[in-house]
Amino acid sequence: MSELLAAVCQFSPSASPEGNRARVVELIGDAAARGAHLVVLPEYSNYFVDQLDASFAENAETLDGPFVRTLQSAASAHGVTVIAGFVEEAGDRVHNTLVAVDATGLLATYRKQHLYDAFGSRESDWVAPGDLSDAQTIEVAGLRIGMMTCYDLRFPEVARTLVDVGADAIVVPAEWVRGPLKEHHWTTLLAARAIENTVYVVAADHPTPIGVGHSQIIDPSGVVIGGVGTGEGIAVAPLTKDAVDAVREKNPALRLRRYRVVPR
Repeated sequence: MSELLAAVCQFSPSASPEGNRARVVELIGDAAARGAHLVVLPEYSNYFVDQLDASFAENAETLDGPFVRTLQSAASAHGVTVIAGFVEEAGDRVHNTLVAVDATGLLATYRKQHLYDAFGSRESDWVAPGDLSDAQTIEVAGLRIGMMTCYDLRFPEVARTLVDVGADAIVVPAEWVRGPLKEHHWTTLLAARAIENTVYVVAADHPTPIGVGHSQIIDPSGVVIGGVGTGEGIAVAPLTKDAVDAVREKNPALRLRRYRVVPR
């Protein structure tokens, strides 16, 4: 049985791109020292201030910019795969982008599809949405890993689209903004996406007071097998293809579906 050790790194990105790069290098090294093969960092890991404003465009980078190069260098140094969110250049606005990198370079790119225009926020004022048909997956240690971002979690079809292209686990970098019942929404939706799709969910958030914290690794039955509280920290837990297959054998809901999600 091959085993993939996944790590979620919960930290507070700041308005200092240089400081954020130094912090993610430290976190990747710490996660690798704990045996992780896959390291997941939050949304907006290269730059963040509360609230979104014009400074995001001023600090946006390209896919070959300093932040992604730093991730790749750290991934190569520690022999791990890293998935992280960053602010990508996109003309008049920016993209809220995830990248997956390892020692070989850039493996996949995902641009957030559903922007956070809710609870008084207007992410779409500053961010351009990604392509709705963009189901991005990578393979790590024999598991197929799908990618989505934060508010995408509230739309079950995003996860189902990833499962329909073979995902065994779904990674969710986030900046889940605090508010009434938001911790409950976060943890409930993470478990729901795992249960209804019989996949692992690996979710990395910002800590309080801006995020809700509670970064988690959830198994295909919806059980939390690793997690962080409300402060900064790292959690590591094992993922196996055998566990996914065993849950799907007992609960063949994916095989019994009478329709499929068709990307528009």
